Amino acid sequence: MRVEGEQFYGATMSASWTTPSRPLRAWCMGLLVALLPGSSHAAGLYFSERGVRPMGRAGAFVAGADDLGALWYNPAGLADTGGTMMLDLGWLDFRNTYTRELRVTTPEGAWITSKSPTVEGSAPFLPIPTLAGAMHLDKAKKWTLAAGSFGPYVALASYKPLENGEPSPARYTLGSFMGSALAISGAWLAYKPNDQWRFGVGAMALLGWFQTSITFTTSLQDRLLGAPEQPEFDADSQIRVGPMFAPSFSAGVIYEPKPWIRFGLSGQSTMTINSSATIKVRLPSSQLFHTAQINGDTANVRFKMPPIARAGIEVRPIKDLRMELAYVREFWSVHDEIVAMPESIRIEGIDGAPSSLSLPQINVPRHFRDASSVRFGTEYATTFGPYPLQIRGGVMWEESAIPPEYLSLSSLDFDKIVLSTGASIAVNDKWRFDLCFTKSFASSVYVDPAAARIPRINPVTGNAQLEPINGGTYTANAELFGAGVVYKYK
Repeated sequence: MRVEGEQFYGATMSASWTTPSRPLRAWCMGLLVALLPGSSHAAGLYFSERGVRPMGRAGAFVAGADDLGALWYNPAGLADTGGTMMLDLGWLDFRNTYTRELRVTTPEGAWITSKSPTVEGSAPFLPIPTLAGAMHLDKAKKWTLAAGSFGPYVALASYKPLENGEPSPARYTLGSFMGSALAISGAWLAYKPNDQWRFGVGAMALLGWFQTSITFTTSLQDRLLGAPEQPEFDADSQIRVGPMFAPSFSAGVIYEPKPWIRFGLSGQSTMTINSSATIKVRLPSSQLFHTAQINGDTANVRFKMPPIARAGIEVRPIKDLRMELAYVREFWSVHDEIVAMPESIRIEGIDGAPSSLSLPQINVPRHFRDASSVRFGTEYATTFGPYPLQIRGGVMWEESAIPPEYLSLSSLDFDKIVLSTGASIAVNDKWRFDLCFTKSFASSVYVDPAAARIPRINPVTGNAQLEPINGGTYTANAELFGAGVVYKYK
């Protein structure tokens, strides 16, 4: 992505600093901490489950998985795909608001709370694709090989830099995700020894890069130089994490003892992000920044995304009606911290300091928690004139993995209820077209400023107490629009 507007400086950044070296050292450490990304599954930082047909059933697609949508939900279902290819597109129309409440101390030591203007975030029109194919490996059609690539349904909201002519109160947590590109690609193998059993395994990896912008402040919290959020002490920054390669494995089984009932189990292993990162900074406009230099702009970022367990039972009370109840558990407690290791980032030329200071390892606490979701989906087969038609619907309840005190615009998720509907029409024995629409109803979250735990990134703590910047009221809603086509060539 090419950033328009004022120039950003990369490998060598000049500044003046008339205070001791420790503040500037902490300033650079804080920059790395602030810009580390979070990306994950539905209960964490992906706002929606994925797939056009599966989401028509509200994600209840574990026992009933029987097409290429099974790549994500249960690879055992790939045994029923045969020779097919699929392309679908999903657009997550995400919108949110944030009214910040900031709790600060006065010079006399008293606590006061101020409320900022409400900021609004919105996602651009960005259809996220899935491309997949499958083929039988033997004449008996017991073995099926599938491969595919798909993007996560991430809420990529952006925020205006100004609100009512003043710098946005959102600037210290997030500016934009523009320029990010993530995809999960892999290959899967399914085996169907008889009509009762299906097994599947797969290997996949999260690929691409994550890019974000954020602002941090260099104003001393003890107010020796200015107010805590005085704009001329703001530093606009960008980070690009990647290229990423985070492998994972999945496996699943489907048991169909009778034609009217199916049981499904599947699981996915942890993804570990271990990637390089590049940092670019536009230094503050304050006259304090003139002569010091920071050489180097790379770091290594490590964190974990959760393993997932899924279970489902599908019944067919009548021939043309399918109903599934599914449960999903995402083990977000593995996402306890983010570790950043600067690679040869040095501060040089500071008066009264050693000639070169190297930045140490940074550990960022996250403290996410395990999260569950329950889904119920139905699918009814009928006709539309001469064409076979499937009508779908469902409901999902999902809890957030993010404790309220760690909720922010850069780690945004809610407890929510999702209502879904969808349909498929087959124009002949080779072509099928899919549609879906879902509506997410997310509960608003109020973060008490006294309980908030995300600080404003500042080079010097000064004499003031911690002043977290993620307090306030968060709301969000989203619609998912999806369309796809499936081609059966054998």
